[in-house]
Amino acid sequence: MRRLAPRFEKWEGLGNDFILVDEALEPDVAVALCDRHLGVGADGVLYVGVRDGRPFMHVTNADGSHAETCGNGLRCAARYLVERGLVAQPCFEIDTDAGPHRCRVLGDRVQVEMRPASLAPEHVPVVADKPMLDAPVEIAGVTLRVTAVSMGNPHAVSFDPVGEAASRIAPALERAPWFPRGVNVGFASLRDSTHLELRVWERGVGWTRACGSGACAAAVAAVETGRARRDEPIEVRLPGGTLEIVVGSPGTPIRMDGPAQRVFAGTLDSEWWNARRGSPAGPTD
Repeated sequence: MRRLAPRFEKWEGLGNDFILVDEALEPDVAVALCDRHLGVGADGVLYVGVRDGRPFMHVTNADGSHAETCGNGLRCAARYLVERGLVAQPCFEIDTDAGPHRCRVLGDRVQVEMRPASLAPEHVPVVADKPMLDAPVEIAGVTLRVTAVSMGNPHAVSFDPVGEAASRIAPALERAPWFPRGVNVGFASLRDSTHLELRVWERGVGWTRACGSGACAAAVAAVETGRARRDEPIEVRLPGGTLEIVVGSPGTPIRMDGPAQRVFAGTLDSEWWNARRGSPAGPTD
């Protein structure tokens, strides 16, 4: 018998868009769903629900790879859980493969306590004998100063102006051998100590309109390199919009505040679904 095609919801946070489902999907199915011409279209698939009384979120990137966490995805998942009545209070924790994150849903905005950042090379991970802070690296024919940050997932942030070379540097840095699990690449520029602009090349996705964990990593890099101050809100402007990030004392959660919006909901066509799941022919239940 063919399986029923599942329902899904499409959400976005500053243009970083996701397909939310309530069952785990194989990576190749997630890839097909994320295809912007032949599927629903998204930067990733979020498997969201509640297990043993604990809300959870698992992330599959558009290329089928796994991501430990996702800042914009967390905001979307938090509103989804509230609006579907799966949680009773507006403040709760969501478990991810990078640990739990406390979320507070405030209308169409969500505050997230991202996990404490780490610069320890073994946490990023990056092959280095000390934390990388504006460390010079040779990549794609240029010397780039890079700060490596773990937000539960790996980030490399540079404040160097690279212009059009960014599209050559980013994929090379994502796959650089000294980042054994790959890395999200952020190119940041400061207007002043409380405002920065950011473009992010996401591991397994490419250029995105926004990256929540990348915005946090850029704010941490700005603080740790003396470009910004602790405990002061930093507005991070991405192509899709602005997030507010607060970096506190080392070892404390990074606070992220930004929007999340449902775009539409639907049910996948049974023929499409069964063809990609390899289900045998037969009537739909």
